[in-house]
Amino acid sequence: MAALVAALACAGVLAMMLRFSSSRLPLDRPNARSLHDRPIPRVGGIAVLAGVALSAAADPAAWPTPLVVALVLAAVSLADDFYQLPVALRLVVHLAAASLTAWYLLSPMNLIALALIAIAIAWITNLYNFMDGSDGLAAGMTIIGFGAYAAAAWFSGDAALASACASLAGGALGFLAFNFHPARVFLGDVGSIPLGYLAAALGLVGLRADLWPLWFPLLVFAPFIGDATVTLLRRALRGEKVWQAHREHYYQRLVRMGVGHRGTALIAYALMLGCASLALVAKDQAPTMQLLLVGASILVLVSVAAGID
Repeated sequence: MAALVAALACAGVLAMMLRFSSSRLPLDRPNARSLHDRPIPRVGGIAVLAGVALSAAADPAAWPTPLVVALVLAAVSLADDFYQLPVALRLVVHLAAASLTAWYLLSPMNLIALALIAIAIAWITNLYNFMDGSDGLAAGMTIIGFGAYAAAAWFSGDAALASACASLAGGALGFLAFNFHPARVFLGDVGSIPLGYLAAALGLVGLRADLWPLWFPLLVFAPFIGDATVTLLRRALRGEKVWQAHREHYYQRLVRMGVGHRGTALIAYALMLGCASLALVAKDQAPTMQLLLVGASILVLVSVAAGID
């Protein structure tokens, strides 16, 4: 029910925004590094979060604290969508949110370990923004990723976390109806930043509640994490400005190779479904079987990446 409410609310809000406010929305204008050829509104994340908020209103006590932090990040990101905030300011906000989350969820813990986890949260927060560049990609993988979280939480007996994750998947489903190729709207920072943060934060919520091991959320979102991490490391090693827009992500190369937006999205969905399914199967297995299944997933992703290269 939570997913359905969020999906319908998101779709309704988006339909009204595009019908009555499209002339006042910030636009993602095409440039030499873009994969689209016309200006497209980039505030679809408002509708996703509106759908999630409406779903959460039915039982606010059931929602984990990171949702509050996500809404703060959304407010800052919305200002960035309209006014292009300095990169340094955004980074400070993201690191502050990540540090607060790591401390709140995992302390007492070794300070070095907490710092590393905070950096990881900030990284995953931003990689959603890096990966929101092709029609239907981020939305579809949000559905699969948070859907896997919801399934794992439900089967482990945590109905509250399952409902929260299902709401996020449902909101993304409502958005995907407008974002699949040809996209009528993009998530924008207001959507991609909070979703990236919640992918990391809710992964830690499940870890703290002993619902899944640390590798589980990493494997569920492995196609996202792997593409963004490998691409940005390559650019950093070449001395490039990693925060500047580019067209070197694996999904961008697939689009430019002729696979197109639809084909690229479907390939990404297949990879994400495979990783999520293996993660769900492996999390309750013996350690040796967990290692084998996780290793198999990594080999598949490496093979796909090598094929694109």
